[in-house]
Amino acid sequence: MKKVWRAAWRYKWLSVALLAAIIGLALQLSGFKTEAKWLLGTVSLAAAVPLVWDMITNLRHGKYGIDILAATAIVTSVVLGEVWAAIVLVIMLTGGESLEAYAERRAHAELDSLLKRAPQIAHVIRSRKTVDVKASDVHPGDKIIVKPGEIVPVDAEILEGLSTFDESNLTGESLPVERSLGQQILSGSINQDAVVTAKALHGAADSQYQQIVALVKSAAASRAPFVRMADAYSIPFTIAAFAIAGAAWFVSGDAHRFLEVLVVATPCPLLLAAPIALVSGMARASKYGIIVKTGSALEKLAKVQTMAFDKTGTLTRGELSVASIKTFGKATQADVLSLAAALEKSSNHVVAAAVVQAADKRGLKAPRAKHVKEVPGHGLVSQIGGMEVLAGNLALMKKYNVTMPKHSVSGTAIYVAQGGNLQGIISLADSLRPETKDTLGRLRKLGIGKTLLITGDSPEAARPIAKELRISDLYAQALPGEKLQILEGLTQRPVAFVGDGVNDAPSLTAADVGIAIGARGATAASESADLVIMPNDISRVADAVQIAQRTFSIARQSILVGIGLSLTLMVVFSTGRFTALMGAVVQEVVDVVVIFNALRAHNSRF
Repeated sequence: MKKVWRAAWRYKWLSVALLAAIIGLALQLSGFKTEAKWLLGTVSLAAAVPLVWDMITNLRHGKYGIDILAATAIVTSVVLGEVWAAIVLVIMLTGGESLEAYAERRAHAELDSLLKRAPQIAHVIRSRKTVDVKASDVHPGDKIIVKPGEIVPVDAEILEGLSTFDESNLTGESLPVERSLGQQILSGSINQDAVVTAKALHGAADSQYQQIVALVKSAAASRAPFVRMADAYSIPFTIAAFAIAGAAWFVSGDAHRFLEVLVVATPCPLLLAAPIALVSGMARASKYGIIVKTGSALEKLAKVQTMAFDKTGTLTRGELSVASIKTFGKATQADVLSLAAALEKSSNHVVAAAVVQAADKRGLKAPRAKHVKEVPGHGLVSQIGGMEVLAGNLALMKKYNVTMPKHSVSGTAIYVAQGGNLQGIISLADSLRPETKDTLGRLRKLGIGKTLLITGDSPEAARPIAKELRISDLYAQALPGEKLQILEGLTQRPVAFVGDGVNDAPSLTAADVGIAIGARGATAASESADLVIMPNDISRVADAVQIAQRTFSIARQSILVGIGLSLTLMVVFSTGRFTALMGAVVQEVVDVVVIFNALRAHNSRF
């Protein structure tokens, strides 16, 4: 019963109109026709007051909406004694608003579920005892226990135990993932199998889940600018409606014709169905781990003509690996790799990690390097077996007067020398993501006419990738300021930029649509990007474009279908063959159909 009262209060005017219609029908059937007319007329005029007020307010601000049609139709119905048509119009308008509110709540269901599932309690180990505290009271470094079925309260690193975690509400990945000692577990994920002990990496406010919640709140608060596009149709539509109604009255000499046309020319829910489609599309995207921060971003994404990409970590894995080893003299590949690994073990550089990892995979035992010295910007120098060994770039070789045979190298490379002679060259490469090539193909099919690769890497490192992916234009060795100039100078707009959300914040901001991929809720992504793709999967970029185009298509369809049906009905009802009451009922059916059509954006498949 409480739910009934709550619903009645939530939709007050609809409840009043329905109650008035029921009482009015009872009075009329009981022979109290005059009383029924007074009741229905009074309620109808009372409901028209907010419409008239909004109409006057809008006119003062130079806005001409469709409120004038609805208000005129209701008032005219009462004046001409068509009180039943008036009350049906009120039910239609308030019912349309109620249905719209329901549709928005349904469309927001996936977004709201994130807020409802926010971690609340954490089991923290303090003084060898486990105590329950609020998730907001967990601090970095605290030891926490996560039991099966519980939500991980903060981002943490596993200290003890092994379990599988459901990260679907974070990344859109449907399959559980296994996490063990030393691996990170994300706040908001659900522990499925076993108890684990972990060390908190961040407080609740800085953890993955709260970053997503911030994005969700931003998305929920946004009002889709597409509504303004719908409003743009209102002026010609209103003029057409009054013209047809006036012509019908003038030709027939019957004021009822004027009313009968206006009754079917009150498509408030029709034109407001467009935002429902956009909100539905945003909710649809969130199911795939794509957080759309504003309706405007979704609209622009649907129209994108040019898409620019960062290279490292976006099109590629962002992890260097040994691609090839060229040897000189009597040195073998194993010799060259072992010497390089011996020096690189003492370095924290990403290049060093790739070399050491390659040596470990081959089971090579690196010799002991003594007195390893770093030459800033050049590489490393050491002593092995009484001989000087170098590992670094070409400038290091020249600095130490190493004898250099003829050679050619493209991309990132480590030169290895021993005793003043070049032993070999280790070429490193950042491999493409497995889904990158297919994603670029899908984007071309979706109408993205121009693609760009904008990177700070050398032309030698970027050119092979651009060629393999059939990217239109390549801009290599681009500094942050130059990246902005490139994006601002593009003429085929709107322009989308796809980056990793960490180092690409300026470019994400400069583009018409900034897309941060695999950002894991990082602050840079939250503040700079219009869309944040939570899974580290570039194929979701194509998914996002497809959802946006589908949503935009349905939104436009909702507007045009609603207007088209209303115009057709206006012409039909101008003949005088149908009553105003029939027109009100028919218009109600049309409104419901169009709103449900807009909801298709929530369930559209791709």
